[in-house]
Amino acid sequence: MLKALLNFLTGNGSAAKSAETGNGKTGSQASGGSLHDLEGFVSYVVCALVDNPGDVSIRTEETEEGCSIQISCRKEDIGKIVGKRGKTIMAIRSLVSGAAGRQRKRVSVEVLD
Repeated sequence: MLKALLNFLTGNGSAAKSAETGNGKTGSQASGGSLHDLEGFVSYVVCALVDNPGDVSIRTEETEEGCSIQISCRKEDIGKIVGKRGKTIMAIRSLVSGAAGRQRKRVSVEVLD
């Protein structure tokens, strides 16, 4: 999962996916499920951070400005996702935004109360 996101962010692997599909499209166009991949990445990271990963739910909502990945969890786990001075959630948002920007999409990450 993390290796796939790293390849996606750096642009590596798009030629390999293009060769596999044989249609000449880049990896992001060939897979078509990149928003699902970003949602999976957020789920993976958040579940690794919290004490109760079974109570975490991730959902994606389409907005006028783009997409929004919304995280719901127990109240005592919100601090673990946000981190000191918001650094953890800012890092997650930065990675998701960078990956979405490569596809010319706008994706935000929100932690719901």
